[in-house]
Amino acid sequence: MKTKKKLLTHDFSTLLAAHSGQPCLSLYQPTHRHHPDNQQDSLRFRHLVQELEQSLEKKYPEEKIRSLLEPFEKLETDHNFWNHTLDGIAILSAPGLFQVYNLQRQVEELTVVADSFDTKPLRRFLQSTDRFQILGLSRNEAKLYEGNRDSLDEIELASGMSFTINKALGEELTEPHQTVASYGGIGQGRNAMHHGQGGKKDELDMDTERFFRAVDQAILEHHSRPSSLPLLLAALPEHHGIFHQISKNPFLMSEGIKVHPDAIPLDELRENAWHIFKPKYQSRLTNLVEEYTLAKSKNLAFDDLQEITEAAAAGRIATLLIEADREIGGRIDAVTGKLQLSELSHPDVDDLLDDLGEMVSSKGGQVIVIPSEQMPTKTGAAAICRF
Repeated sequence: MKTKKKLLTHDFSTLLAAHSGQPCLSLYQPTHRHHPDNQQDSLRFRHLVQELEQSLEKKYPEEKIRSLLEPFEKLETDHNFWNHTLDGIAILSAPGLFQVYNLQRQVEELTVVADSFDTKPLRRFLQSTDRFQILGLSRNEAKLYEGNRDSLDEIELASGMSFTINKALGEELTEPHQTVASYGGIGQGRNAMHHGQGGKKDELDMDTERFFRAVDQAILEHHSRPSSLPLLLAALPEHHGIFHQISKNPFLMSEGIKVHPDAIPLDELRENAWHIFKPKYQSRLTNLVEEYTLAKSKNLAFDDLQEITEAAAAGRIATLLIEADREIGGRIDAVTGKLQLSELSHPDVDDLLDDLGEMVSSKGGQVIVIPSEQMPTKTGAAAICRF
């Protein structure tokens, strides 16, 4: 049985914005999905926690340090956690807060103790242009997957969401359908059941359409809108037409996978999805670079970090591109936008590209972390202004 994962969502920034405790501890670590590779993950985690401790010792007393590190030490001995990781973990911790995220992408090892969290790796994951979701659908059940070009996992559906036809329709379900749960199902080892009376077949088809409408509404409300991720349908060919006809989801792609996910390995499902989604991914990167180039010709875009930070403080930036693998130590005055470069090893210094991204996001700007080879500038950032 596949384990469903609860993954990082966009609400992480809201959670952190509401938390003002200091110091802020950020830890990132690549992890492994399978034995025996994952046997060393907890040991590597211990070394990273020791790095946090060394940074804390520069400024805080022993009692404070022990309190801050206690939740990390408990996690180190949680064998169930280390046996069910994905490709990376991110931990953001401060007095009264200990937040752990499983990531579907490898991250570089990183420990930071500062007056704000280092969220650039999380933003890179959330704002990467290669992410998508897959809706696996049959007449009786819905399941949701999330992934990118490298990985795919079945994820938990939102709390209270009905993912089977019996739960979705309840008392409205026709009596024949209540007793024939395998009708049109996947992996049941039997064919769809047909009733002698056409009316019964029509009733079952009506149940299917009502179920699809319920699924469409729930996916849109609880998953597509919050994530803004493109959605691909994976279902038997005869279900694509019905679902696309009734769907109100603007994130649903016209292309789809004409097989139910249970019928193929997860890696094959991911490959099929990426084959469909790759042109969209490449097109978006190209459009971002072209948009920057056009804005620069009109003096509405620039790459100088001081200009960018001042524009960010004034709320002028509409779109900010950040280089994925770049870190620049420094601090930004939130009022004037003046920046001061410094060393990342200092306990009060964060990555200024990360802080810049947070500043632009807080003022309603769009922040996108893109691969280094796609960046139109050499400074680590590129800004497109509203005015």
